[in-house]
Amino acid sequence: MADTGEAEGTDMDTSEEHAGHGGREPTAPAVDNESAGPTAEERADPVHDEPQENVEQENMTPVHVQEGDTLDTSTANNSAPHTDERHLLPEATSDQTTSDQTISDEQHTTGVDGIVLTSPKAGGGGEEGEEAEDVVELTEECPSSSDEPGAQIVRRAPAVEDGGSAAVESTEEAVPSTMDTTDDRSHLAPPDDFEPPNEPSEDAAAEVSYPDMEKKQDAPAEESSMNTHQKHESDVEEMEETKKIPDDFFYDYDTICSQPYISPDSGIPSGVLRLLYSFGYDCTKRANLHLLDDQTLLFVAGAMVIILGLKTHEQQYLRSSSGQGIGAVAVHPNRSYFAVAEKGHKPNIILYEFPSLKPHRILRGGTEEAYAFIDFNTSGTLLASVGSSPDYMLTIWDWKQENIMLRSKAFSQDVFQVTFSPENEEQLTTCGTGHIRFWKMARTFTGLKLQGELGRFGKTTLTDIEGYVELPDGKVISGSEWGNLLLWEGGLIKVEICRKGQRACHSGPIHQFVLDEGELITIGVDGFVRVWDFETVDTADSVDDTGLLEMEPMNELLVGKNVNLRYMVKTMDGDSPVWFAQDASGGIWKLDLSFSNITQDPECIFSFHSGKINALDVSPSTFIMATTSLDRSLRIYDFVGMAPLVDMKFKQGGTALTWAPRMVNPKGGLFAMGFEDGVVRILEVYNATGMRLVMGRSGTQDAAINLRQAFKPHNAPVTALAYERNGEILATGSLDRTVFFFAVGESYEPIGFVRLPGPVRELHWSPPSHEQSTLLVLCENGFAVQIPAPAAVKMDPISTYEVSNLPLSYFRFSSIKSKIEREEQVERIRKNLEQKKKEREAWIQEQKKLGVELSEEDLPPITDDEEEKLPELFVPEEPSPILCGFYASPGKFWLSLDGYDSGFLYLCKFSDAEGQPGDPTLRRDEPESALSVDNTSNNPIHKMHFSSNRQLLFCGMQDGAIRVYPLQPDDPLLKSISNYWSLGVHDNQYGAIQAISSSFDNQYLLTCGADGNIFTFSILSMEDINRDLKVKKAKVPSPRLSLNEEKPVEDIEDPDAYSIENAKQKREHDLLMKQAESKKVGRRRELEMLRKEFKQLLKKNMALPPHMQLSRVEFEMDHRIREEMERQTSERIRTVLKELAWEQEKHSIGLKKLQARFRDKVEFDTVIVRAINSEHQVSTYRLLLLSEKYCKVQGMDGKRRMTRYDLYQKEADVTKESRESATTGADDLSAMGQGQKHRQRWGGRRMEGRVERIQKIIEKAEKAKSKILQRKQEWDKLYKTKPSEDYEDPDDVLAIKNAKENMGDFKLKTAKDYTVPEHLRINAERKRKELAMLESMIHEHKSSMNRSIMALRDLKLETIEKMKSLGREVRIIQEALDPSKHLPIPRVPLVLADETPEKKFQYDSETLRKFQLEQENRIQAQPATEGGGFGAFDTFGGKQQTTEKQSEPHSRPSTTGTTSSYRMASSQNRNVQNTELSDLEREALRREEMKNLYMQENLIQQMNKLAIDFDAELRIVRHRKMQLDVQMKMADLQHITLFEELLLLKEFEKREDILQEKVNDRITELDEIKRKSEDFFQQLETKRKEVLRLQEREKALHSAFQTSLGEGNKFATFLTKVFKKKIKRVKKKEVRGDEEEDEDSDDDSDEESMYESDDEESESEEGVFDDSVCPDNCDPKLFDNVLELREKRLDIEEALMEEKRMMENLKKECDSLTKKVKIVEGNLKTAEAELEAFQREKQQKLNELYVVVPLKLHQVDYVINGEIPSDLSQALVFTNHSLESLQHRIRELQMEKVEQRELYKKAKEQHKQLIREKKEMEAKIQSLEEICRQQMMMKFGRLVDLETLQTLSVNTSLEELKMKSAQRQDEMDREITQWELKVMETKRNLMEITCDQTKKMERLNELLTEKKSIEAKLDARQTVVGEEFQGPRKADIRERQKLLQLVEMQTQEIDSLKEEILLLSKKGGNILPPAHPPAAHSAGSLV
Repeated sequence: MADTGEAEGTDMDTSEEHAGHGGREPTAPAVDNESAGPTAEERADPVHDEPQENVEQENMTPVHVQEGDTLDTSTANNSAPHTDERHLLPEATSDQTTSDQTISDEQHTTGVDGIVLTSPKAGGGGEEGEEAEDVVELTEECPSSSDEPGAQIVRRAPAVEDGGSAAVESTEEAVPSTMDTTDDRSHLAPPDDFEPPNEPSEDAAAEVSYPDMEKKQDAPAEESSMNTHQKHESDVEEMEETKKIPDDFFYDYDTICSQPYISPDSGIPSGVLRLLYSFGYDCTKRANLHLLDDQTLLFVAGAMVIILGLKTHEQQYLRSSSGQGIGAVAVHPNRSYFAVAEKGHKPNIILYEFPSLKPHRILRGGTEEAYAFIDFNTSGTLLASVGSSPDYMLTIWDWKQENIMLRSKAFSQDVFQVTFSPENEEQLTTCGTGHIRFWKMARTFTGLKLQGELGRFGKTTLTDIEGYVELPDGKVISGSEWGNLLLWEGGLIKVEICRKGQRACHSGPIHQFVLDEGELITIGVDGFVRVWDFETVDTADSVDDTGLLEMEPMNELLVGKNVNLRYMVKTMDGDSPVWFAQDASGGIWKLDLSFSNITQDPECIFSFHSGKINALDVSPSTFIMATTSLDRSLRIYDFVGMAPLVDMKFKQGGTALTWAPRMVNPKGGLFAMGFEDGVVRILEVYNATGMRLVMGRSGTQDAAINLRQAFKPHNAPVTALAYERNGEILATGSLDRTVFFFAVGESYEPIGFVRLPGPVRELHWSPPSHEQSTLLVLCENGFAVQIPAPAAVKMDPISTYEVSNLPLSYFRFSSIKSKIEREEQVERIRKNLEQKKKEREAWIQEQKKLGVELSEEDLPPITDDEEEKLPELFVPEEPSPILCGFYASPGKFWLSLDGYDSGFLYLCKFSDAEGQPGDPTLRRDEPESALSVDNTSNNPIHKMHFSSNRQLLFCGMQDGAIRVYPLQPDDPLLKSISNYWSLGVHDNQYGAIQAISSSFDNQYLLTCGADGNIFTFSILSMEDINRDLKVKKAKVPSPRLSLNEEKPVEDIEDPDAYSIENAKQKREHDLLMKQAESKKVGRRRELEMLRKEFKQLLKKNMALPPHMQLSRVEFEMDHRIREEMERQTSERIRTVLKELAWEQEKHSIGLKKLQARFRDKVEFDTVIVRAINSEHQVSTYRLLLLSEKYCKVQGMDGKRRMTRYDLYQKEADVTKESRESATTGADDLSAMGQGQKHRQRWGGRRMEGRVERIQKIIEKAEKAKSKILQRKQEWDKLYKTKPSEDYEDPDDVLAIKNAKENMGDFKLKTAKDYTVPEHLRINAERKRKELAMLESMIHEHKSSMNRSIMALRDLKLETIEKMKSLGREVRIIQEALDPSKHLPIPRVPLVLADETPEKKFQYDSETLRKFQLEQENRIQAQPATEGGGFGAFDTFGGKQQTTEKQSEPHSRPSTTGTTSSYRMASSQNRNVQNTELSDLEREALRREEMKNLYMQENLIQQMNKLAIDFDAELRIVRHRKMQLDVQMKMADLQHITLFEELLLLKEFEKREDILQEKVNDRITELDEIKRKSEDFFQQLETKRKEVLRLQEREKALHSAFQTSLGEGNKFATFLTKVFKKKIKRVKKKEVRGDEEEDEDSDDDSDEESMYESDDEESESEEGVFDDSVCPDNCDPKLFDNVLELREKRLDIEEALMEEKRMMENLKKECDSLTKKVKIVEGNLKTAEAELEAFQREKQQKLNELYVVVPLKLHQVDYVINGEIPSDLSQALVFTNHSLESLQHRIRELQMEKVEQRELYKKAKEQHKQLIREKKEMEAKIQSLEEICRQQMMMKFGRLVDLETLQTLSVNTSLEELKMKSAQRQDEMDREITQWELKVMETKRNLMEITCDQTKKMERLNELLTEKKSIEAKLDARQTVVGEEFQGPRKADIRERQKLLQLVEMQTQEIDSLKEEILLLSKKGGNILPPAHPPAAHSAGSLV
């Protein structure tokens, strides 16, 4: 029992340690995936044992099993005997025990989670003295099939002997990565219809089967299990019923919910904090709003589920079992259950019953860290869940039995949603980051699998998909990031739906789709709810290549401004539906989507903060708290009354908030708030009862907010606010690295600011216990700065608010964490060494006691743990970021850091400045000490807050948990901090606590987190709180007396407003600029005075006599001064030019752009030319240049799609060209063939005469052939000219067509059966060309008229110049006349501005100066009037006057002479008048006067004539223009009509192109099929000819066989059988592809089988005979010839069968093509019919357009009873020409009818005549053919082909072969002669060699004879000679050796000669035998 406990305790401790290092708080024991039993502390503590025993007695009934009994939990389907411990079952199935486990008498120990730990009794179940086997058996709570509430199932595992954790053993294992065998509900059985697969299949893409349960590796255990199984097999078979969880089974909520973690043996009570109320709502979580009934909402807030009553606003809370956050919730379709999917390590899904809120089921092992979404199927039997990072596991649950049915990895990135199909529950859909996936549950031979298919976006941009819905027919409609709808079908995007004009359906992502009562509802981030027609969406399809379909919603509702809708749920309020919507901007809305006349407006029923809450603080005098966040709202709550009081909106988000202390505002209603634009606002909350509410601000519960003051101390977000301990100073910190101080009073006055080395994180004033008031500033980048409190006096610095006289203390954190870890490691090593020494000493003492003497060698050495390396020292380059801190003592403070240095609280101290660098960024300050904090290495402390008595330290953690540390009184150094109480309240992933605060009376604790939640806790017991809540309510401070009289404070709303420092700098800069400007003005005045004095001196100098005047040079004091001033002036001018260069270029470019935009496109401006003597005038057309578009349209060829009419025309041209090319090609080929034949030449020197003769014969035959070919071509040409039977004359066809179109009834386009001819069909491209032509024509006519008017204006200008000149002459003449005789001079007209509008744009510097003055005067006079435009240029007349003044001198020289003469005459007359005149002089004067009078009258008449002529010309042009105006109006009307038609045609263009393309494709397909059909017919005809040829060969072969037999052959029958016998032959195949061989193999087998059957029949019928042996007396040659003929017959038959087979294939192909032709022709007719219907529809739409036709009354002939009817809808508009042409056509047709009758009579007579002539010619041809046949019979004896006879010539092939044979014979003769010569020469050589060899042989014979005689002599001598002479002599030996060598040489020569002789004999030469052949004994003599 002890071993078991230790094992389990060790396992639990390990899991707890792992959980602590995993970054989350350890929780109390519960039904958790981490716990397999109670901890060691809990087992040892009887306090914990008692409640668990009670729980066991209440909720479980153990099953007591006697020793030897077995327990089987297998299902009915698995009742077969177990032969293996390996089972393939789903994860978390109930069968995790085997029937072979024997349960002995055991002792039970119940764990806290209902798991019973059992171990056998000592000595039980085994032999005496033998220890029982230690086992660990886990018994889990399981309801049985009986009436008992629960049962136990025992799992046995061998205990761990060394005290380690017990390895639980079972026959089935879950997936190791996701399941834990110790915490599964493994007693549940799989479904009855489930058959486990034999082998799992792995599909990495999307197909996942059940996980394969691994087979146990423990061989002894397996063997024992098998033996036990065989022993108890009968008991297993008796277990028939499958144990399932009953429907009435429930868990205990208090057991499974997470409890606070309390340090062991700490004595901290569990009820330190109690949750009172939640003021938050995680509105950004997906699908975080559900309905449990019509008046109950369900949503997630941090680590709990909140159930909110809509009427009572009461909240109920359900905590998560893991103590972490909650990932998702879902409500059962019948609303009787809801599921809560949690977060944490291996989180659970808990299903609660509603309304009892009892835990009904717990689903385990579905994911690793957190669930992202869950959903029930429509029937509610299944639950789908999808996990978040890292596994993204999709799991299908049988939730009632807590079983995993299927699972698969959903995707590799975030998955947002998973849902079942409402129509098919075997289909699911998931969506998420950049994907959508379609799943189905498929049954395969290996079992049920989950198969997924990723949606492919194709051309559509990849997008995240937030929402979707599956349609009833299987399609899926989803959203996109840009707001359009995507319709998915078959895994592809079928169409993308947008609004008209390609506008997005929503402005941003669409979060939800709802199918409701045949309507599709979408909600998006833009705050709109839009309703779409479901049928239109379901049948949507793209109409073009863009893939877009435009449609508009049926209804839409804008919920509100800045509303971000996330999710909606529907309920019924009576008979009307009501929707509740989740707003990500922080609200819950009630919507009415009935879209009727009584539809209610959207109502926001709850309002919350949106997203992260940045600040929270509590009033120091009452139970009011204030919160703010970046959602730009401030909210005031009564946290005791559990109700919001008032909220206020701003234009910027709030970032910091602090309540003013009581010494500042005793009522506790004043607080300061910082914003992200750097503004700080002083606000007060008050009771507004009886007071007028401030405009635009509404309050609830008699509370209101008033703005006291607003100032901007910073240029970046305000991050911290803090009041000094006496309330005299307010400090503000910001990310701009400054801290600003304000003096607190009735108004907050700036004191100054201090610059810091980093962004401010927190501000803390020293507590009252410190003597000096200092401010501790904690910066984010690791700096801490201490600032002494400045004097609380308003400062008014001269230039800046920066305070530089404050002594600052700096601390830059330097890490000591690695040192601490190194010291801990060294200490651990030291302790190990000491322990080893103690053990060594004890061993030595023990050995001494035993009397063993030990030497130094016997002593065990003390080894040092050198293997364990010490951790290296590490200091980050950049300090870890500071999270929070507080003062410990004067000069000392605590810090909590993030990153590498987390896990400790560091005690730091500000050091002296001595020895430290002056730059704070170069400092390196180490903390004095560090305090280790449990489980904070990855979960640092974010916020810390002390209770008022500083005996409780509240810590807000990064994972959203709250920790409470009890402290001893007066413990600033935290020496007593050790144990703690912890509870997870906010979300563990993104719910880091942002602020934590306690109420003024320390009874309540409030927290806010980054997850948007606000929680209120009580620090007292719940009894006291409930008692206090009955009487307590937050008291809202009363308003000040002067509040009603105060004016509203001016707020700072501009985010770019100047801060206090910037405003100060701006004021100083403005003051300096003002002073500088005043100095400049003084200097200018002095200069002006000096300039006046100098001018006066100059005037005085000019008044002096010339000899006394000073020159200008003498006025210069020094010329260098003037030169320097000129240089400086020129330098300044250049500088100014450089400075203004950009402006000059800018305005120049702007002017060019204006000209390009408004002037360059104007070809003619409006020019008005007025008459001189009348009011007539004529104006030009304001004409723009033709746009490039129309120029392109007019100049380009139509690129429209070809119609069938165009195709037929093109096809006819191509056919004609192909025929011509074919004829030409045939002629070319024949010519080439003739040329090639003529070019052939015969060679050979001895065959020249023969060649010439053959050549002549060939040329003669070729000529005959050419004549025949020419005759054939003539006949072909003649036959081609012969018309076919259905031939029609093109002229007649055209005439008939014209008649059909123009005769009979006139087809109206408005008729329903009107068919638009193909050549008259119009499309958008043609209409554009018509429009362009009309534009061009209008432009041409207007341009022509404008040129005429401009010429008229030039004529007027010329006329004016002439009249001016004549007027001057008249005035000169009138000077010489008496005034009484003056005639009135005609008025010379002026050229008005509208006659020369181009002068408006001519300007000079004077004109620009005037314009500048006018603009300045206009701005000064009318500052509020609107400006702009170019109308100011109308007043510019300077240039015009200048030109007129310049034009006058140019016209004067023409009359200079006359003018001078008249002036001389007038002067003479004046002189004469002064004296007496003689008669002659008087006569001359009279004549001169008469002349002047005449000239005067004449000039005036000329002036009048000029004016009259001009006016006449103007009236002519005006008349022409009026006529053109009428035409242009008509053209404009036509233009409008064409444009409307173009717009209409553009709408039809896409459809027309599609239909036309369809028709063209069908035509092309039909032509292609016809072409193939023709090719196949040609091949078929070729094969037929080949078959006929083979049949002829077969007949010829049979004839040859009969001929070879002869008559009366007695072997004819046998040879006939041999000839006709069918033999199985091996078919010769060429090397072909595998496919052809496979195809032919079947045919071969058929043929072979046919041959075999034929052979068998022949053998059975005619008997067996041997055809391989020639019979006796039969001619062998004849027999061989028969065999050869049989082979040829077989070859022919095979070829014939092959050809027939190919013919059959070709026939089949032809038949299939014929069928295809019919099908395609039908499709073509259908397409043409569709196109025709479309053309009619288009024509009807065109007919609906209105066309304006101006008519005069006399043109209207449609009268009834002599009056024009009021309704002219039945009237037709015809042109006179058309009407006349119709009438003329009637007369023509009448005349044509008479003419045609006459022509018909003549043609009939001609036809009869031709028939008679034809009969005569046929009779003549027959007679001539008879004569020809008789002549051929007489000459040839048979009928012959004369053409063939004429072309017969020599057989060129035979002649060529003969000539080649002769040439070859000559060559062979020459070669034979050469070889004969070579043979003769070789024979001569052989003879010579033979003779030489003979001589040598003779010589050898002689030598041998001589040798023999010599040897005989020697032998004779040896008998006589003495012993001294008996030995061989040296000379003899040498001689003998020489002879032997000679013999060997001769032998070699003989061998070589033999070889040569043999070689020559092989070449055919005659070898003469040797004269004396070598004797046989010679060889023996040599031996």
